[in-house]
Amino acid sequence: MSTQNFNLPDVGEGLTEAEVVAWKVAPGDTVAINDVICEIETAKSLVELPSPHAGVVDELLVAEGTTVEVGTPIISFVTAAAAAPVVAVAPAPEEGGGSVLVGYGTGGGATSRRKRPAERAVRSSVGVIAKPPIRKLARDLGVDLTAVAATGADGEVTRDDVVKHASQTSVFRNIETPEWGEVREETVPAPQSAPVGLARGLAPATAGTSDDGRTESIPVKGVRKATSSAMVQSAYSAPHVTVWKEIDASRTMELVKRLKASPDYADIRVSPLLIMARAVIWAARRTPMVNAAWIETDAGAEISVRHYVNLGIAAATPRGLLVPNIKDAQDLGMKDLARALNRLTLTAREGKTSPADQQGGTITITNIGVFGMDAGTPIINPGEAGIVAMGTISQKPWVVDGEVRPRWVTTVAGSFDHRVIDGDGMSRFIADVASVLEEPALLVD
Repeated sequence: MSTQNFNLPDVGEGLTEAEVVAWKVAPGDTVAINDVICEIETAKSLVELPSPHAGVVDELLVAEGTTVEVGTPIISFVTAAAAAPVVAVAPAPEEGGGSVLVGYGTGGGATSRRKRPAERAVRSSVGVIAKPPIRKLARDLGVDLTAVAATGADGEVTRDDVVKHASQTSVFRNIETPEWGEVREETVPAPQSAPVGLARGLAPATAGTSDDGRTESIPVKGVRKATSSAMVQSAYSAPHVTVWKEIDASRTMELVKRLKASPDYADIRVSPLLIMARAVIWAARRTPMVNAAWIETDAGAEISVRHYVNLGIAAATPRGLLVPNIKDAQDLGMKDLARALNRLTLTAREGKTSPADQQGGTITITNIGVFGMDAGTPIINPGEAGIVAMGTISQKPWVVDGEVRPRWVTTVAGSFDHRVIDGDGMSRFIADVASVLEEPALLVD
């Protein structure tokens, strides 16, 4: 028998630290290779960390709520023999889901390498091949993995396979963002300088509170830290200008109603955001500079014009603001785009949005209408030149053919990087987006 420490691994994406959010094991528990031992949160993603050892948990070396650097011992095991674990990162971008670290047990060497998809998968006792987060998703949705048609490499069940199977049984007919609790903002536990190696009963860190209880200190870390840094960088490097237009979106609402009633969309959640997404993609093709980016190089600045659209959707989640994007959205038809939006929403809802899903965006939509807001001046996502805000859609009096009638009215606003695109270009872009929301038939080529 021997004792093995497991150090916090490098989860990739250039990140150097992570917070231990929740332990899934306790001292004395028996674990097998790839059993989930804890959840860690980086600045970009919530990741399940599987065990690299088979044995008995000896000590939890880091308290929940503590942020530690890569390479820090976080847990120790009592194992049958001393051997170095092999750990690899499995980002699984083809599934659109969260990252997972997969341990490969006690191998003969101490090197780390990336495995092929089939090697990264975990096979259950009944022969189904699926990664740990896919198994968890199936459990949460009540999906029997043995009944799912697998489309992944070597018969692996993917996230899309599970979602499709669940959709066919109407599980996702009406996906809604979970309600927020009564507390509008979670209190993040403050890291404590507790000694490492408290084997039995690590106490979680507590938030700092003033003696009279009138104020409370909330450490800035994780997603909030990353978001604040990105917003400051964008606001103070790109000259922002915002334009907006109030429009009659009644025909968009009629189209959404027809799509909801269509058997072809029976298991797909449809909302005005779908039409907005199609409108932004269509308008970006007509005004490519809104989809460009300002790049600083050693030889000087240049503008990178992208002839593809990785459409970002700003998502307010219990973990904070995330901006995952749909890759090559310009190639998707209405139904496929609706499915992509559904998957994006589901993944964000689970807190499993991966770093890969948040990188490479070219233009972003923020739907502030879900909060009852009419308009706003959004900050551009770093690396992009434009962001569109969609306000609430509500019935208002509107003049139609000289008569005042009740119509579904909304406001579309757009902020842009004035280094990349001028006011006339952004105005044309917003006008194009507005014209599609006013008359969705423009989307028919």
